[in-house]
Amino acid sequence: MRSDPVRLFQTLPHACGYYADRTAQNLVIDPAAPQLDRLYGPALERGFRRAGGHLYLPNCPQCRACTPCRIDVEHFQPDRSQRRCHKRNADLQISESMPGYNRERHALYERYLQSRHRGGGMDEAEASDFRRFLTAPWSPTLFLELRLRERLLAVAVTDVSINGLSAVYTFYDPEESGRGLGTYAILQQVELARRRGMPWLYLGFWIDGHPKMDYKRRFRPLQLRVASGWTTMT
Repeated sequence: MRSDPVRLFQTLPHACGYYADRTAQNLVIDPAAPQLDRLYGPALERGFRRAGGHLYLPNCPQCRACTPCRIDVEHFQPDRSQRRCHKRNADLQISESMPGYNRERHALYERYLQSRHRGGGMDEAEASDFRRFLTAPWSPTLFLELRLRERLLAVAVTDVSINGLSAVYTFYDPEESGRGLGTYAILQQVELARRRGMPWLYLGFWIDGHPKMDYKRRFRPLQLRVASGWTTMT
C-alpha cells in the first residue's frame, strides 16, 4: 500500500526560547495532514515534539543545540536524589485523567506560569491558550494529576504513542516547589510507561550546558538523537 506524501514546512525566524541572542526556526509537519495521529509515533522516533496541534523539530541554520532525548524505560534506575524525591511525595495520589480544560487545572496553570514565566508572554493564559497549547483533537493525550487529598498540586500532560510516552508539559503549584514535583512527574511517567510495556519516555529536547535542561541528564540511561540515530549519553 502506498502511503500519501507528508508535507514539511519551515517556519520563519523567531526569537529563541533558550538564548536571547539567537533566532530559531522549526520544521513543522503539515498541521492539516489528516493522518497526524498515525504520524505521531514515527515523528517522535525522528525527534519531533508536539506543541498544541503542531509536530515540530528545531531546524536552525546556525545552531544545533536542541537535541531530542528519551529515557530508556526498561533500564532506568532512579539515583539517590530521585529516590528521595519519590519518598518525599509518597503522600500524593496519582490518577490518569481525561485531558482538557477545567477551572481547577486552569487556575493551577496560571499560578505556575506567573511564577515561572512572568513577563515571558505566557503568564496571562486564557482558557483558549490552555486548550491550544496542551491539547490537540488528534493527539492521544492523558493528564496525570497529582493530588494531596483533594487539592490538585500538579498536572503532567502525557501523550501516548505506539512506541512510547511523551512528556509534553508539566505544571504545578509554585508554593510546593520544595517537593520536586517536576522530577516526581517524570518518575511517574516512567512508571506509567513500564505498566503499559512501552520502551521510551520522550523528554523533548536537551541542550548541553543550558541550566534549564540540565535536569534531564540525571534520568539515566538517557538517549540522544544525533545524525546517525539514537545513542546513549555517556
